[in-house]
Amino acid sequence: MHKRSVGHIKSLIWAFLGLILFGLALGEVAWVLAIGLLTYLIWTIIQSVRLHRWLYQQHNTQEALPIPQSYGLWGDLFEGIYQLQSQNKQNQDYLKALINRVQMSTNALREAVIMTDSEGVMEWWNLAAAELLGFRSDTDKGQLISNLIRLPEFKAYFHGKNYREPLELSSPINRNIKLRIYITLFGQEERLVFVQDITRISRLEQMRKDFVSNVSHDLRTPLTVIKGYIETLQDARDVPVKWHKPLKNIASQTQRMETLIQDLILLSKFETADLSQSMKPIDIEQLLRTVCHDARLLSGDLKHDIKLRINHQSVDLEREHKADAAESMLMMGDERQLYSAFSNLVFNAVKYTPYAGEIRLDWWQSNQGFQLSVKD
Repeated sequence: MHKRSVGHIKSLIWAFLGLILFGLALGEVAWVLAIGLLTYLIWTIIQSVRLHRWLYQQHNTQEALPIPQSYGLWGDLFEGIYQLQSQNKQNQDYLKALINRVQMSTNALREAVIMTDSEGVMEWWNLAAAELLGFRSDTDKGQLISNLIRLPEFKAYFHGKNYREPLELSSPINRNIKLRIYITLFGQEERLVFVQDITRISRLEQMRKDFVSNVSHDLRTPLTVIKGYIETLQDARDVPVKWHKPLKNIASQTQRMETLIQDLILLSKFETADLSQSMKPIDIEQLLRTVCHDARLLSGDLKHDIKLRINHQSVDLEREHKADAAESMLMMGDERQLYSAFSNLVFNAVKYTPYAGEIRLDWWQSNQGFQLSVKD
């Protein structure tokens, strides 16, 4: 207990004892105590009314009202409440200044920032959100964000709560503006929505794709002509012997350039095509057998020992594979893409493995999915 409170209690006790002594002197102890207690009760009621009036006047005005003059226990009470109010006022001013700084800094961003509650009701957004998404402060506050961005992909993304990857879509107010949306959960599943204008990045990416596609196709024609002339010279009987090796090297490099161009064309198709349309069940064992067969042909005189294991069991590559729907290991995918990926790994192993070296392919399924290992 505070020392000042103990002092006030002692004062009340001494006053009570004084009333008793005064009553004994007059021979009317009961009446003296009753009058003293009634007087203290009236004074307490008056102080309570003053406190009530001061608190509500303080609540209804923005200015700090002077503390009511009193003494004793009530004086300390007035002073303590006044100090608490002053401290709360300082904390409120600090928090308001901090919130204003945060709002000013987010308003300076080019990216849109939006805060919603757990149901998606919009609570605050910066100026960029108004420019990119068309939000209006006078009518849209308190609205569901899914009612303002009426795109099915956004609604599914917002309510799906799977925000590991961003969502890309066009602005609801301008289809020429490309947006990338990030969402973060915080608190009681409130959401912080971050929207970035990627129109320029999207255009540059499209220009890159178009450039790769156009250059790849444009290079095929002159390369085909060069390859044809080289084959003609190689087949000619009157070509001097000293040109045989240079022509072989030119043909080899031409073939290499043609392979690179085909890879670029394939990459361009992968970037622009809807890959889901080419997905189908693939017999993995048959695909890996084909890769091993082609790798053996590539190995040729190097005589590499190429082995295949599926689910930790060796596969006899000399025996013909009999596809059995009940036993075959099937996987959904694009067979051409998978062959390209697998063969690149295996052919690279053939290229760098010494004469008669071993190349082992392992394919197995685990909790993380399908896995392929190529060891040379």
